Amino acid sequence: DVQLVESGGGSVQAGGSLRLSCTASRYTISNYCRGWFRQAPGKEREGVARIATGSGNAYYADSVKGRFTISQDNAKNTVYLQLNSLKTEDAAMYYCAAHPRNGYCSLVPVDYTVWGQGTQVTVS
Repeated sequence: DVQLVESGGGSVQAGGSLRLSCTASRYTISNYCRGWFRQAPGKEREGVARIATGSGNAYYADSVKGRFTISQDNAKNTVYLQLNSLKTEDAAMYYCAAHPRNGYCSLVPVDYTVWGQGTQVTVS
C-alpha cells in the first residue's frame, strides 16, 4: 500500500514562510491526485491545494491563492506546499492525501483514500 509521510511543519510568526513535504513510499504513484488539507481545532477539514501528478495541473482554495504554492518532484514521489505570507488563520494540522486519478482532481476530503499523519503549522 502507498504510505504518505509529511514533514516541514513548525512555528512561525505571521508573515513568515514554511515548506511542507509529502513523500509517498512503497510505490511510485503516477497519475494520482495529490492534495493538501488542513484542520484547525473545532473546524472541519478543508482542502488547501491539489495537484494532478500526470499533468502538473494545480488548484488552490481561494483562502490561500497567491500565498501558497503546490509543486511536485515525481522522481522523489514528493509533493511540496510552500506557505508564504502566513496568517494566524492558517494555523492548523496540515495533511497530505492522494487517490488514483479518475477524471477531475477535487479538493474534497472524502475523495482521497490515502492520508498522511499530519504536520502541525503554528502561526503567532
